[in-house]
Amino acid sequence: MKILLLGKNGQVGWELQRSLAPLGDLIALDRHIVDGLCGDLSDLDALRATIRQVKPDVIVNAAAYTAVDKAETEIELADRVNSQASQVLAEEASALDAWLIHYSTDYVFNGQGSSPWKESDSVAPVNHYGASKLSGERAIIASGCKHLIFRTSWVYSSRGNNFAKTMLRLAKDRETLSIVADQIGAPTGADLIADVTALAIQQILQRPELAGLYHLAAGGEVSWYGYARHVIEFARANGEQLAVNVINPIETAAYPTPARRPLNSRLNTQKLRKSFTLHLPDWQSGVTRMLREVLNK
Repeated sequence: MKILLLGKNGQVGWELQRSLAPLGDLIALDRHIVDGLCGDLSDLDALRATIRQVKPDVIVNAAAYTAVDKAETEIELADRVNSQASQVLAEEASALDAWLIHYSTDYVFNGQGSSPWKESDSVAPVNHYGASKLSGERAIIASGCKHLIFRTSWVYSSRGNNFAKTMLRLAKDRETLSIVADQIGAPTGADLIADVTALAIQQILQRPELAGLYHLAAGGEVSWYGYARHVIEFARANGEQLAVNVINPIETAAYPTPARRPLNSRLNTQKLRKSFTLHLPDWQSGVTRMLREVLNK
C-alpha cells in the first residue's frame, strides 16, 4: 500500500509519520518541493500533478491553513488551502479510487449551548477559518470519493508551540495570569489523532462501509482556565520554579480577538468509538504525558 502524507511537519503530521510508517510505503511531504513532488496546498496545480505522479492508495491530508485570526483578512489564502485544495485532493482520490483522510474542526459549529456536538448537528461557523474548513468538508463529501473526515479540537503536541508551553513560560515570568474560563473543550494530543488514524485506515480497508465523518477528541472536558491550572499545578508539583501565584478566570468578552471563538467546543465521539471499537482516554492522561516530556520529568 502506498500512502501520501501532506503536512508532515505539522503537529499531527509529525506524529502521522510515525503511526503510518508500518502500514505501507509512506511518502511524506511538506510545502517544499522534493524530487519533483509538491505538498504545498496553496499550489493547486502542483498538488494535482504530485498526486497523479505518486498514485497513492491512501492520501492523508494533515496540512491546513490554521491561523484563525489571520483568516479574517487572508480570506483568499484560507479558502484556497482549506477548501479548494480539499476539492483537488477529493477529485484526484476519486479518479484513483484512493482513500482520502482529512482533518476538520469543531469550529464548523456556532459554539452555543453545552451539549457535545454530534456529526449530524447543524453547522454554522462563527469565523472564516471555520467557514473555510466546512467548505473543504463539503467538497470532499460532494466528490463521492472514499473518505474519512475527522473533526477534532484543541490539538497539542510536545513538538512546537502549544497552550501548555505558553502557560509554563508565562508562569515563570508573571505573578498573575488571566485565562479564559467560558470556552469548553478537550485538549487532544496529536499522537492520539495519529494513532486513531492508523487504526481507522486498517479497518476501512476491510470495511469500506465505515467511510464518513467522525468526531475525534480526548475524553472529558475542561476550560482554558482549568487547563492552565492543571498545567501549572503539575509543573509546580514536579519541582518547576514558577512566579505565578494568582490565576484569574475571565470571560471571552474580556479577551477580544479578530476572529470570534466558539464557547462550546465539546465533541461527541460516540460514533467513532462504536464504529471502530476504540477507547479515547481522558484529556488529562495525554496532557500529563506531554508535560513529562516537555519538563523531562
